[in-house]
Amino acid sequence: MAAGRERVSRLLRQLERAACRCPSHGHTYSQVPERPTLGSTDYAFEMAISNIRYGEGVTKEIGMDLQNLGARRVCLMTDKNLSKLPPVNAVLNSLAKYGINFQIYDNVRVEPTDQSFLDAIQFAKKGEFDAYVAVGGGSVMDTCKAANLYAASPSAEFLDYVNAPIGKGKPVTVPLKPLIAVPTTSGTGSETTGVAIFDFKELKVKTGIASRAIKPTLGLIDPLHTLSMPERIVANSGFDVLCHALESYTALPYHQRSPCPSNPIERPAYQGSNPVSDVWALHALRIVAKYLKRAIRNPEDREARANMHLASAFAGIGFGNAGVHLCHGMSYPISGLVKTYKPKDYNVDHSLVPHGLSVVLTSPAVFAFTAQIHPERHLEAAEILGADIRTARIKDAGLILADALRKFLFDLNVDDGLAAIGYSKADIPALVKGTLPQERVTKLSPRPQTEEDLSALFEASMKLY
Repeated sequence: MAAGRERVSRLLRQLERAACRCPSHGHTYSQVPERPTLGSTDYAFEMAISNIRYGEGVTKEIGMDLQNLGARRVCLMTDKNLSKLPPVNAVLNSLAKYGINFQIYDNVRVEPTDQSFLDAIQFAKKGEFDAYVAVGGGSVMDTCKAANLYAASPSAEFLDYVNAPIGKGKPVTVPLKPLIAVPTTSGTGSETTGVAIFDFKELKVKTGIASRAIKPTLGLIDPLHTLSMPERIVANSGFDVLCHALESYTALPYHQRSPCPSNPIERPAYQGSNPVSDVWALHALRIVAKYLKRAIRNPEDREARANMHLASAFAGIGFGNAGVHLCHGMSYPISGLVKTYKPKDYNVDHSLVPHGLSVVLTSPAVFAFTAQIHPERHLEAAEILGADIRTARIKDAGLILADALRKFLFDLNVDDGLAAIGYSKADIPALVKGTLPQERVTKLSPRPQTEEDLSALFEASMKLY
């Protein structure tokens, strides 16, 4: 026995002497790396997206997906308009075919509010569901994310997970139920992100919840659902994709964002521009430049509408991890303070400024402002949108991109600035006040801004052409 132990000991010593000395492979000589020294800015970024499945008619698989998950009690969320349309019918047919037990909640509000979120949360808590399905645009998907979150955390107060400074911005540490998202618009990219946006009525601003934990388990991207979208919904959804791509590509780089989290769970979903998000943002921007006008002008152009449906997801992957900045930060009070504006093609009983429109109306002014930082990125974006930059001066990047955006919007009959949707210079102080709490996104602007800067940007956006 002793001789056997000696042979084993000798063999282990020989293996140790023969071991690779390089730190990547040599177990004997490798050491646990020291924890990185945490400075005032971050040193890492993280990519988090939902699983995505794409294909014409792929919605028919959703019943099998729920069966595979072992779901016994499913919550299907949509809105009143969609509940009568082909996308919801396709889901219902699949659920029936595979014997899935479900309840429908179709009271989702287009451009949700804190109260409409709370109504959906109450439904989810009572239903004790073990899986969720969201069929609709960003409003439906965001409402479903919130319902899933708070049903899984029944003792939480509503503001616990809402972004600071409006809410407490607590990290999500509870396990959520599976959520399958079926987007019917080509804009928010919400099927890929851990973000849920709503109007906080008390302050008349938009805010939201941002956590990787609430992103859908699966996004079913079925281009057939885009064929029933009216012209203006295609346009406004596409403008959201456009700004997601532009803002995430020009955002403050991740390694310049502060503070550096002391724990990875505290690293925000919106981290700043990074090499992976850049790839998706640029690809989405190229698709928008090529296909958005076609998708708007011809509802039968299946190639254009299918590509815009993918572009929405691509931009979602980009901004869902890099973030957005001033166009979105300024859009929230534009939507929240809406007066009497009712857009064409939206069958709603309340005034609203569609999210994509509220975002894009400030884009020429915003990018003229931010181009002082990383002008080469702004110039690259202008070229993708059709600008001739062969003789351009780098210092003119912002003006060139702003002009390219104005031309793009003019060609698509977009309202002539904030004045055209009911705002005047007298509203600027309230618009600025509503932007200030949006620091989660405004601090990702590559160029810091003062209240006076924001006032000037709103004033410059009153008229576009």
